[in-house]
Amino acid sequence: MMKVVSFRFLALIILSVWFGVNTSNCQPLPRNPLKDNNVHRWIEKNFAKGKIPPFSFVIGGISSNDFIMSWQYSAEKLKLSDPDKEEYVYSYTDNQSGLVVRCAVTCFNDFQAIEWVLKFSNVSDKNTPVIEKALVIDHSFVSGDKGTFILRHMKGSKGGKDDFMPLEDTLEIGKTVRLTPAGGRSSDNTASPFFNIKNPTSDGLIVAIGWSGKWYADLCQTGENILSLRTGMEKMKLILYPKEEIRTPGICILFWKGEEPMAGHNQFRRFILTHKTRNNSIPPPLAISLSPNSPSPCNGFFGCLTDTFAIAKIDQLKQSGIVPEVCWMDAGWYQGGGDNWQIIGDWKAEKKRFPNGLKPVADATHSIGAKFLLWFEPERVAEGTKLATEHESWLIRLPGYKKNSYTGKQEFVYNLGLKEARLWLTDYISDFIKKEGIDYFRQDFNLDPMPFWEINDKPDRIGMSEIRHIEGLYAFWDSLLVRFPHLIIDNCASGGRRIDLETISRSSPLWRSDYLMDEPEGLQNHTYGLNYYIPVHGTGNLSFSPYDFRSGMSSTMVLFWDIINQPRQLIPQMQQSVSDFKRLRPYYFGDYYPLTGTKTLLHDNGWLAYQLNRPEKGDGIIMAFRRKSCFTRSVEIKLRGISKKANYELFNEDSHTKVTKSGEELMRGLILSVDEKPGSLLIGYKKLK
Repeated sequence: MMKVVSFRFLALIILSVWFGVNTSNCQPLPRNPLKDNNVHRWIEKNFAKGKIPPFSFVIGGISSNDFIMSWQYSAEKLKLSDPDKEEYVYSYTDNQSGLVVRCAVTCFNDFQAIEWVLKFSNVSDKNTPVIEKALVIDHSFVSGDKGTFILRHMKGSKGGKDDFMPLEDTLEIGKTVRLTPAGGRSSDNTASPFFNIKNPTSDGLIVAIGWSGKWYADLCQTGENILSLRTGMEKMKLILYPKEEIRTPGICILFWKGEEPMAGHNQFRRFILTHKTRNNSIPPPLAISLSPNSPSPCNGFFGCLTDTFAIAKIDQLKQSGIVPEVCWMDAGWYQGGGDNWQIIGDWKAEKKRFPNGLKPVADATHSIGAKFLLWFEPERVAEGTKLATEHESWLIRLPGYKKNSYTGKQEFVYNLGLKEARLWLTDYISDFIKKEGIDYFRQDFNLDPMPFWEINDKPDRIGMSEIRHIEGLYAFWDSLLVRFPHLIIDNCASGGRRIDLETISRSSPLWRSDYLMDEPEGLQNHTYGLNYYIPVHGTGNLSFSPYDFRSGMSSTMVLFWDIINQPRQLIPQMQQSVSDFKRLRPYYFGDYYPLTGTKTLLHDNGWLAYQLNRPEKGDGIIMAFRRKSCFTRSVEIKLRGISKKANYELFNEDSHTKVTKSGEELMRGLILSVDEKPGSLLIGYKKLK
């Protein structure tokens, strides 16, 4: 088999020399051009017998494109109870080496969307040749018209004002644009695994990658109407042992049609809500932190919280008529934490502050009709802690790795790729959840795991530690969700540095960034950018003033309010803010339209405004901010997604005035004015019958 492959590969090289065939990453010739957006036809064309599938890999130095059609092929349609989904498994088997590549494909009947993931299995009793460059998608898309492709994407999170900054690139023929996160977490700083490609025609595709590690995506316009897309793990070059199996990153493609890219974004938002949001019938929560709002080290999170204080605050919330949906307990509650929350690795409640464990706090939370959230960070372990001393073999150590500057201690990665370690953690956390009455499991990860994975790899197994850890993370979460079907997982990784298709299918980013809560313009930016793709995300809030509170508005929110020491005359204002959030929250699941562009996002001298529209109900809201250094009292916006011929009643929630305008007028332009700076404006509208 490999001799035949080698001959084909040699022939390809000769042809490239003689005829100038381009064998680089930007392939000039398309495979199976897409002529329509019917996903069933797309699957039939691209996964058919005798066709090169829309993925590739290299084995023994030779591309699968040169030999996969000679492998044994099989296709199976699975039986599903969900009428909106169809699932297929396409298998490609090399009987000589024992390598099997299975592609599990899901087709969504209610959206023009498909997704798939690859699994490599060695069914033989010997090692495989080296497998590398496994691309979950390696495909060229053909547009109906010639022209340019526009790539819309966004930054990831680094705890900065520019987290989730929307970006746009015009692709150039022959020039590759690479997207990849900065480290080993999927939305770390430089890139986010969600992007929109606008074709020269009035359509395009949104791509979402499901991999919580170091993925990459290469995009290249290879012809006047051809786009090449390739994505996979950035570092993978390994052999498989006998009977061993691995998975690759997953890919989801939603084909969209419309006059502008926001049509695609809004179709994708609806897809995420329908198929990728757990418990989507329950709205994401309005949470209130139980921690003291006191000077350091009692700075809203760490160190000084006691059971008596937490229970007193819960009682005060009830007495004040400010009942949250979730009571939020963040880091520092465990043994070893004390004044330094980063000493982690002993997941038992600190006895001096919680002599009876956390159950009394959970019971008090449940007594007011709220749920109880608790913070963990199981993947990072500090030296000297219980886990570090009793389960040393489960940790990945990095010689010479800098010590934590706050604790002075060395830190290690808990190896979720080890089955024994994962199962122990699953049982331990499950027992803790049951015993202590936990409703929301908040998992943080304040460490870049990539250098730990790399040092842990053997020379012929590059990428294996990353693969096994990420597989272990998914298995850990999946096991918790099976054991506790109503459990909600909050996905935090130094803020929003691990937001991807796989994590949002199991969890929600209730804390999307570690940026300053008292810098409202940054919070506005994060909502503005992340809303392009993800409907469910939230942040912290320190103030209930209209400008600050609205700046942090999203589909979920965590309030760090000092209820106990608050002057009683301000309680009604706090109650009103809570009421406003619950009233406005449903709009954040509607269609989203940014209204003021991105040029002034990183400056405080302009306006920021966005629209949330519910076409099924004929209503929506406009949220607008005149920033603190903005000298322009007014701004003109143009509403979108509304009916041109209908009339709409607009209600200004600040001036309490109403006005009626036609959809045509609103689409042509609406002037927003705010006298003070900083200042905000909230306008609701509804379609008149």
